[in-house]
Amino acid sequence: MMDIIKIGFRNLIRNRHRTVVTTFAMGFAGFIMILFASLMQGMLQASERNAVSMDVGDIQIHVAGFRDDPDLYKQIKAPDVLIKKIETAGLRAAPRLYGFGLAASGSASSGVQLHGLNVPLEREVTEIHKHLAKGAWLDPNDPGGVVIGRRLAKTLDISVGSELIFLGQSADGGIANAVYRVRGVLKSVGDSIDRSGLFMVETAFRGLMVLPEGAHEIAVMRPDRRGELSTAKSQIASLAGDYETLDWKEIRPTIARLLEMADTQLIIIMIIITYIAVATVVLNAMLMGVFERIREFGIMKAIGVKPWQIIGLIYVETLAQTAAASVLALGTGWAASVYLQKNGIDLTHIVSGASVGGVAIDPIWRAQVSAETVMTPILFLFIMAVIAVIYPAMKAAFIRPVDAIHDQ
Repeated sequence: MMDIIKIGFRNLIRNRHRTVVTTFAMGFAGFIMILFASLMQGMLQASERNAVSMDVGDIQIHVAGFRDDPDLYKQIKAPDVLIKKIETAGLRAAPRLYGFGLAASGSASSGVQLHGLNVPLEREVTEIHKHLAKGAWLDPNDPGGVVIGRRLAKTLDISVGSELIFLGQSADGGIANAVYRVRGVLKSVGDSIDRSGLFMVETAFRGLMVLPEGAHEIAVMRPDRRGELSTAKSQIASLAGDYETLDWKEIRPTIARLLEMADTQLIIIMIIITYIAVATVVLNAMLMGVFERIREFGIMKAIGVKPWQIIGLIYVETLAQTAAASVLALGTGWAASVYLQKNGIDLTHIVSGASVGGVAIDPIWRAQVSAETVMTPILFLFIMAVIAVIYPAMKAAFIRPVDAIHDQ
């Protein structure tokens, strides 16, 4: 066995030009796979983050039928008690209030959906407060300040510091009418929020809509999102009792299906890229290597070298080149992925304001580096190399010595 290993490495050194070309080709293929896997993983995580962490949360609680008919009177009673139970279970929760009306500024007007938020609790559940294009987020000490969606700001032709008038119907049947000052304008979050989102602090909402108690929605987020979503949902459902409990996949089914499809496609595409880029390179290199060394193999067989020894020799050469290519791929692929994880690729001019399934696409495409994105391509690299070399190894092992020696 030691002789086969020594001969294999000697052959690699003796044919260093072919060795270097094959190794670099395989290393480049591995580099592409690691970078591709990291970028795809980053895209999937960004899409899920935008769908969940930006606004929805992992799980939502409502009065049954509220999502189909968001009536001002369909309220969760004593939301503080339920939130306390959820927090005791190790999860984070925030109450939300919703209302509808008309916002106007100058001669422009637009229908809006009011979002009344408990600012401190909302920060623990979602990241929408970090998604500002201009200005500042809501402040409980500034009840007259509001934050609006990007498209709504354009429709009303207003920006930070501008005033807008809200007109609607309050819970007591009267007219809800007040003037607010714009504190901030959001980046693109999603179609609904972009077009009609108007956010205010909870106390301002209750005063405007004459709604002293209750909540229309409780959003829940897991501190550690690596656990099973279904387990958390069952836990919340047991605490919520008769209230409707939905996870984000049920609330955003389109984006959930897209993410599941993209995850499957990632595996398929990686396999295709691996096979084309690696198996073809290795197969071609090994076939060329075998044909160039036909006489050598013939002489080896003539002096009594067994077929399995020739197969072992070729596999030693292949695995040595694959190992060297893996080191090259790991070094370059990991470095490039880490750089793109930190800096990302700015696609603002291409996807600014674009959305999928009602969820905004993050214009900065960042990679996501993990053990899976780095090591899985390397594992595939070895598997494909081992499979690709079967044919040339068998051809070399069973060639007839006489034919090989007289080969031109």
